[in-house]
Parts: sequence; C-alpha cells; structure tokens
Amino acid sequence: MSRYDRAVTVFSPDGQLLQVQYAQEAVRMGSTCAGVRGRDCVVLAVVKRSVPRLQDARIERKVVVLDDHVAMAFAGLRADARVLANRAQIECQSYRLTAEDAVTVEYITKYIANLKQQYTQCNGRRPFGVSCLIGGFDPDGGPHLFQTEPSGIFYEWKAAAVGRREGGVQEFLEASYSADLVATDQGAVRLALRGLVQVLETGQKNLDVVIIKKDQPMKYLDRKTIHAYIKQLQKEKQTADVKKKK
Repeated sequence: MSRYDRAVTVFSPDGQLLQVQYAQEAVRMGSTCAGVRGRDCVVLAVVKRSVPRLQDARIERKVVVLDDHVAMAFAGLRADARVLANRAQIECQSYRLTAEDAVTVEYITKYIANLKQQYTQCNGRRPFGVSCLIGGFDPDGGPHLFQTEPSGIFYEWKAAAVGRREGGVQEFLEASYSADLVATDQGAVRLALRGLVQVLETGQKNLDVVIIKKDQPMKYLDRKTIHAYIKQLQKEKQTADVKKKK
C-alpha cells in the first residue's frame, strides 16, 4: 500500500486516496474546536496551545474572522488554515464588490470546500491538513454552522466538534443538545464549554470563545467570564456526582 501514497492522484486498490487520509490524521492531532448553533447566535469554542512567556499572545488565534458576519475555527495545520482564511477573506470582499451584498455562510463554505477538493486531484500539491467550523448569519436569514473536511466534503450542523478526541466531544454534544438548552446565548456557551472541559479536561487558560450574533460585532469572551462559566460547570458536576453516590 505504501506505493499508493506517493502521488495524491493515485487511488489505492480499495478506492481510497491515502494522502487525504493522512490529512485527516493531521486534523485529529490538532487542538479541538466545538461549535454550537443557538436560536439566535453561533458559538465557537476552541482549545489553543499554551503560549510561551516571551511570545506575543495576539498571534495565537484559533478563530479567524472572514467577514463581519462569518468566522472560522480550525483544527489541524495552522499554516494551511492561514492560507485558507486569507483566500476566503479575499473571496468575501470580492463578492461584496461584485454583488454589492455580503456572502451567505453556505457560499463561503462551498468556496473553501471546493478549494480543498481541488488540492486532492492535482499533481505537485497535497491536501490541506485542516478541518474548519464556519459559523455566522446570512444577510437575510438565521444562524448557520458548517464543517469542512480535507477531502472537500462539507456538512451543516446544529453542534459539531473537530480535532483531537473529536469523537468524544461529538458524542457529548449529541447526548446533551436540546433546542431549549441553546435558546439563549448563555446556554449555547455552556454546552460548548461543557463538551471541551468534561471530555478533554482542559482549563480556562487554554480556551477561547467567540459569540456571533446577527448585526452585532463578534464578541470574544474574556478570561474572567470563561473562568466564571467553568467554575459554575464544575460546581454542577460535583453536585451531580454527589447525588449519584447517594
């Protein structure tokens, strides 16, 4: 099988593109991202790596603004994500100049997915080793949350996770999601954070949370607010554990 992974355009005997599978493995090694689509908001929560003391923390961003109403979180190779984000930002501005309107979330998702797919069939290139969660609002519609994979496939979700241990986070979201729970911004944030904190057992210092609302600037939660959410979730978990023991 090893000789079938030397060129991205060669299928293996069982009909797979091994280079695409390698790109998916790069995504699974990346830090985790979770997205939740609420009634009138989209929440993107990401785990970022620890920043060295002498490094400027501003460059460590796992959520990239593509336009005023669309943002992208990613898991996988950061350099690949930067290229995709730059291309998507240019496409958003080009669309505004051409159509005199903002792009829809599905349009920019398809653009990114098509760009990824092109790199799975060209010699001298390799697939993008990054999966993206793209959330935002259509100019005349409601909230949307899409996921794109290295192969060029894209899906729309109510709640989704990509990156390290994405399966466990996804199972938690599926078990915990309800329309009533995400009816408010706080409920959507709590669900996203619970998925990351309880499954990955990470701390608030390595978390970033962005709330996207229609016709409002994107809101980045500060450390104090995230700490308050996590402290409350931990207290609720301890109370539930005590009840189970009884």
